[in-house]
Amino acid sequence: MSTNMVRNNPAVMAAIQKNILEHISIMAQEQVQMEFKEEMAQMQQMQQMAAMDPQIQQQLQMLNNQVEARKAVLIAEMTEEFMKEETKITSQMDSDPLLKLKSREVDLRAMENERKRDADETKADFDRAKLMQSRELAEDKMDQNEELAELRAGVSLAKKNNANIN
Repeated sequence: MSTNMVRNNPAVMAAIQKNILEHISIMAQEQVQMEFKEEMAQMQQMQQMAAMDPQIQQQLQMLNNQVEARKAVLIAEMTEEFMKEETKITSQMDSDPLLKLKSREVDLRAMENERKRDADETKADFDRAKLMQSRELAEDKMDQNEELAELRAGVSLAKKNNANIN
């Protein structure tokens, strides 16, 4: 949890925390099984007889509730211990000047990358606009050339007609 890769990646941090909480649950289950070894064996026997006797069903439910209550207490204690350790680790990271410097460096690099990306987008937009403008100019010039060619052809025909008439 104290590595930069984990600290800077919330998805990885969440996966690690989820895994730790799963381990806490498993540890609590194992501890409850050790503490209630006799009761667990008794519960297995009672389950077989519970179908016939409602009183045994009640006793079985009470034992099960005790086991689950103890498990919940263990999970709460272990989770609290984990939270304290996590806070200790993260507070150490926050006070470490080298980690702060590295973190700042990562932030600056991210800001620089974003600035470059924005500049590239702006340049691409500008280039696109220049291309469109030059295309429009080329089209206008072609239209103008066609008009001039038509005018010249008209003048040439008019001169020929005048020459033929004389």
